Amino acid sequence: MSFLLSYLLAAAIGYLAYRARALSKSGAVVACVVGGTVFAFGGWAAALLLVTFFASSSLLSFFKAGHPAKHRASETFDKGGRRDAAQVVANGGVAALAVLLFYFFPSAFFSGAFVGALAAATADTWATEVGILSKRRPRLITTGAQVRAGTSGAISLLGSAAALAGALLIGLVAGLLGRFSEGGYFPVGSIVAAVGTALIGGATGSIADSLMGAMVQASYYCPACDKPTESKVHKCGTRTSLTRGVGWINNDLVNLAATVTGALVGGAVALVL
Repeated sequence: MSFLLSYLLAAAIGYLAYRARALSKSGAVVACVVGGTVFAFGGWAAALLLVTFFASSSLLSFFKAGHPAKHRASETFDKGGRRDAAQVVANGGVAALAVLLFYFFPSAFFSGAFVGALAAATADTWATEVGILSKRRPRLITTGAQVRAGTSGAISLLGSAAALAGALLIGLVAGLLGRFSEGGYFPVGSIVAAVGTALIGGATGSIADSLMGAMVQASYYCPACDKPTESKVHKCGTRTSLTRGVGWINNDLVNLAATVTGALVGGAVALVL
């Protein structure tokens, strides 16, 4: 596939995602760059794995969108369901970089890093979208204290199960693509190796996301609504006050750190398996 055609296809997908309200305008532009890079330098197998992450995560964002639990959690989140440029980079930028590095320096490490990064992004997104529907209040990963659904660093049994399911999906798809791409992007020896890379990389990335969310991600308080939030200015228009974490560390940076962790762990696992 030519480089130009790869970027044109990515642009088409980005436009459709924008029309479907899965991406903002800035998100669609950056998705064209990220997706086009993966298409052009990783081939169709790598592209389909990226599409698997994006499509499954977007569908879950719309799943039970009107549920009261999702509405309450949305009051805490800094951004809505449409992914912007920063979110696209945080979730797909590391994977695109792994593709580039593999293209110029072929190694099982970079292939595993690609799978691990996407597994971490998928695990984190699935954990959030499904976890907030849990009937039980989540607990902060660092202290075990019960907190409001949608709180950074909070985990639940349902959310954790969803995270593993998301990572498993990436592993299974990667393994199947590796078998049928005939020496293409994925130099994995078996589906078991691909699943192991995705599960370990995805789970580690998801845990890193929760730990950073509880320890360093900025969390604010809106005095007008008497509610916690991730925003410096709440959706009601009131300026909030920092209650914990570091002011410049937002959810996008935490997600980026999680995909970096998933990539490094996934690459290391791929070398062993």
